Amino acid sequence: MAAFPRRRTACPAGALLTGNDSFTKRKTMDFPRTVLLGHDMIEQVADACKSLQFGKKGVIVTGSDTHSAAGRRVEELMSVSYDAKVVLTGSATMDNVRVVEEEARAHKAKFLLAVGGGSKIDITKMVAYDLGIPFLSIPTSVAHDGIASDRASIKSDGRSVSVSAASPIGIIADTRVINDAPFKYLAAGCADVISNLTALRDWEIANKVKKEEISSSACIISRFAAEEIIFNSGSIKEGYEESVWLVLKPIIASGLSMGVAGSSRPTSGSEHMFSHALDAIRPDTALHGAQCGVGTIMMMKLQRGNWKRVRDALKCIGAPTTAAELGFSDDEIIEALVRARGMREDRYTVLGEKGLTRRAAEKVARDTGVI
Repeated sequence: MAAFPRRRTACPAGALLTGNDSFTKRKTMDFPRTVLLGHDMIEQVADACKSLQFGKKGVIVTGSDTHSAAGRRVEELMSVSYDAKVVLTGSATMDNVRVVEEEARAHKAKFLLAVGGGSKIDITKMVAYDLGIPFLSIPTSVAHDGIASDRASIKSDGRSVSVSAASPIGIIADTRVINDAPFKYLAAGCADVISNLTALRDWEIANKVKKEEISSSACIISRFAAEEIIFNSGSIKEGYEESVWLVLKPIIASGLSMGVAGSSRPTSGSEHMFSHALDAIRPDTALHGAQCGVGTIMMMKLQRGNWKRVRDALKCIGAPTTAAELGFSDDEIIEALVRARGMREDRYTVLGEKGLTRRAAEKVARDTGVI
């Protein structure tokens, strides 16, 4: 019998090993333990809590609209075996975090259920982090990749900041519930994941210019998520529950990449800084993910990447690609580009040390058709 040829493998020891015993790196990574995805999965919430061995007293964090969409059903299902108090809250602000935290303390909650969109999940992450108790992420929409991450976007002093928070111990993503939400939320979630492509390029730039440490594992996961959304962009359509199914796994993967990296670096770069600048100029005008998508088009142009591929994928999905579609004026887009660098001084990106001049900002916005 013929023998298989032996492959010669180049393995230069000096490429990775220093030859001494001074290695001191350490990292902690928190990931969801249970992930339930699909049609009517919300019906499994009580069973999921039992399998995770939650205590009997908990708090359901939701909003008025999301309580109608799914919170009431979760309340009914939990009432059979648990003492779960419903707390209605609003946007992701530190004031609302404190209010929910006080309610959870008063109820002596042993767990939290976040039923809602990004703001409800972000609030719950912060409360879970502060109280040291587990929480389940139960999204009613997926407007960004935060449903699985250990980062929370909280409004403080008029601006959104990304902070460390608790990672959900489990996720229950019901495709029927999410499909019932306005399609603009799903489109924004897709845009947020696609924006990983410019975030990763920015991280590579920071690695070359500033010697910032980079996680190849986080990069691989983040890039997979973005490419998966682009690959399926022609199949992501309004009103089709299967579209939600196609989007959920990449969105969760994108969130997990932050857990691997220990920061938001693999999913947040210059395009997010642009989005935060828009929020500072005129808050609550467009969805965060949608703003990041438009920012990705322009930042990819600055990075000399294939910005048309990004734009075409966003168009195919139905996400905004222009200032008008976002609801901003041309001048506001230009101003946001100029102010973007100052939104996060500690993060080096393609915007460099000083950011864009007004002339450069207007040129990239016009060249890409954003204005």
